[in-house]
Amino acid sequence: MNNILIIGAGKSSAYLIKYLLEKSISYNFTLTIADKSIVNAKALSNSNKNATLIELDIFNDIKRKELIAKAHVVISMLPASLHIEIAKDCINLKKHLVTASYISKEMRALEDKVKEAGLVFMNEIGLDPGIDHMSAMLIIDRIRDNGAKMLLFESFCGGLVAPESDNNLWNYKFTWNPRNVVLAGQGGAAMFIQEGTNKYIPYHKLFRRTEFLTINGSGKFEAYANRDSLKYRHIYCLDNIPTMYRGTIRRIGFSRAWNIFVQLGMTDDSYTIENSENMSYRDFVNLFLAYSPSDSVELKLRSYLKIDQDDVMWDKLVELDLFNPNKKIGLKNASPAQILQKILEDSWTLKEDDKDMIVMQHLFGYELKGEKKQIESSLVVKGENQTYTAMAKTVGLPVGIAALKVLNGEIKTPGVHLPISKEIYEPVLKELKEYGISFTEKQTTYLGYNPNVVTG
Repeated sequence: MNNILIIGAGKSSAYLIKYLLEKSISYNFTLTIADKSIVNAKALSNSNKNATLIELDIFNDIKRKELIAKAHVVISMLPASLHIEIAKDCINLKKHLVTASYISKEMRALEDKVKEAGLVFMNEIGLDPGIDHMSAMLIIDRIRDNGAKMLLFESFCGGLVAPESDNNLWNYKFTWNPRNVVLAGQGGAAMFIQEGTNKYIPYHKLFRRTEFLTINGSGKFEAYANRDSLKYRHIYCLDNIPTMYRGTIRRIGFSRAWNIFVQLGMTDDSYTIENSENMSYRDFVNLFLAYSPSDSVELKLRSYLKIDQDDVMWDKLVELDLFNPNKKIGLKNASPAQILQKILEDSWTLKEDDKDMIVMQHLFGYELKGEKKQIESSLVVKGENQTYTAMAKTVGLPVGIAALKVLNGEIKTPGVHLPISKEIYEPVLKELKEYGISFTEKQTTYLGYNPNVVTG
């Protein structure tokens, strides 16, 4: 009997496990779930007879290879940095591989060996990257097939809290890896192109250069630029497109408030703070402010960042309990970013019945027979609860669907892939519709690049 191996059963695996177990009987395969702790997997698999749960230390080479050798398709839900050893094992043991992560340089370097082995290594098949690629290419290919010329492509995506569970001033809760949220935008300037001119936004300005969006009846949002939009011109075969922009969606006002942490230096992950475990939240804030024998921490911060006491930005900071002298950090030798993450998790962790929400929007500008037109394509998905989140659904379902189609030979072209070919995106998007993941599309007036940009 065929076997699919999932390595890693974290927050994004709930729908993936549910989907594959539902399909395991009709498609005649078993599922093996391996993780350093099988507690979460045990709850998600619900004692299904087609599921085998195994505790696995990913650095135990012998046991890891034993499990991979028994599989036909391997799904790695581990952090991206851990995929490469699994990928090498898959080549040596002649196994297909599926991940939701960006294709790394190390993974791309395996291309020839993957092709020689006749294997499919499917990457970037989650939400973003994943659904964003597939939904974009569906319309881009359609526009080009009609003989039109692409003028603009803008793409935005965000994991947010659903309105019915939105009960804090930031209008935000963690729906994916909190560390990635804290470090978002770092590592270089955001790069994109508007009307044929390359644009760059340095990290310290990123959260004051936002665009406004209205998405599919779900209200108004803002978006800040992702790090490198320019590389997608080549990926989507839009090398000469005048406008290309990719951004991350938040509720309006989030970016202005987040910029406070950036300007203070709290998102820095490049050094550690001595005696951090014994510091209070208030001590942590004071680290980034000038010394004063008389002024309070609150007064110094408001003065430094020019925040009025009746400004909602101030209320947002107070809501996080940042000035509490009794709450201890409790993290030894932690970086500022690690400490900030700890503080935010106190307030922004989803409660058991909280619902999250995924929002995505693409804008396609094109010229057909001398007339400029624009298509707006939008997606809104809500989660069920803390476990079966919209994030887990939109990441896990594409991974599961792709893995099953690789297993059944429906996706068979060897190589290291991302889902931009019709062979991949058409069947995956078609099945996603059955699970309520579908886009609303409408024709709009062509505006060129988004004029609703906040520059601060």
